[in-house]
Amino acid sequence: MIVLPKEKPVLRNLNVYYLDIEKLIEHYQGEVGSGGVFFKSPAAEGVIFFDKDEVLNAVFQEKQMQLQGQEAVGRLIKAGGHDNFTVDIYHLSAQEVYFWSSIPGAEKIYRDLSTEFTDLEKLIKKMSSERLNGYIDVSINGGKEAGMIFIVNGKIIGGSFSWDKEQANISQRNQELLIEKTRQVGATFNVCRISLKKLKKENTSEPQHGPASENVLLMVEEFLRVFENTVSANKKLKGDFSKLLKKKFVENAEKYAFLDPFAGEFDYSNRKISFSGTTGDHELLSGVMESVSELARELGLMSGLVAGLSVWSETYARELKKFDITL
Repeated sequence: MIVLPKEKPVLRNLNVYYLDIEKLIEHYQGEVGSGGVFFKSPAAEGVIFFDKDEVLNAVFQEKQMQLQGQEAVGRLIKAGGHDNFTVDIYHLSAQEVYFWSSIPGAEKIYRDLSTEFTDLEKLIKKMSSERLNGYIDVSINGGKEAGMIFIVNGKIIGGSFSWDKEQANISQRNQELLIEKTRQVGATFNVCRISLKKLKKENTSEPQHGPASENVLLMVEEFLRVFENTVSANKKLKGDFSKLLKKKFVENAEKYAFLDPFAGEFDYSNRKISFSGTTGDHELLSGVMESVSELARELGLMSGLVAGLSVWSETYARELKKFDITL
């Protein structure tokens, strides 16, 4: 199913047989600037996205076949001779058109997350806090129903829902219903990220949140090693260090989403960190150090941890001052 926002069509139900698609696009590049030409027939569908300067992308879908890019453009431009398409034309803002045209090339960054471990409402908040450009694809009850949540720079711009004709809309009720259904009957989620290169160029005032630096990752890794040594040195404590730490991370995952073990962004095992998220230096340090401080107090190890961190604190004094972080 090809999805695009359809709230305000410029023209609807044109017959492709009478149209020169290339000239139609040229005309509306001058008329509306940016938008999409949507093709629909009983057997196939497609869309061509354009801005004022060029055709950005296209998708053509027929039975089990799907084309993208120039192949799809060529197929749709030649549609008049052998396809009984109706054609609708939509005006989209520059931000919208770059988003929708980038969806076919989306990168799947989280695969098959399950409601057994992941709550959709919390996942949406997590992706919003990370300023995701992309969407969350939801399969409910083994694929019997489905939905999509579209997000730009962390802001929800709409959704598509199988019970609402699969057209993109901004209905809050549908989003709430989607969350409710996932909790009642179970679902799986895929999170997809898209590249908005042109959008970013046009919105240079938007703050960019890059991933944590190598120096801070090393700093956090050494911090966790000291804590692990402190826990291991106390023979009275029972329980596996890794399990204790992950349990504390789960408790703090609502505040620091990257700590959620089921998201697979941050992991500490075998005295090494693996990190694949987009969380910045300050949040990464704050989340890990706050969690460890809480756990150390609960285990009665705070004084031992502080003593063990003496060399570490001197080594990273500049970073601790810069981020204004203390135990």
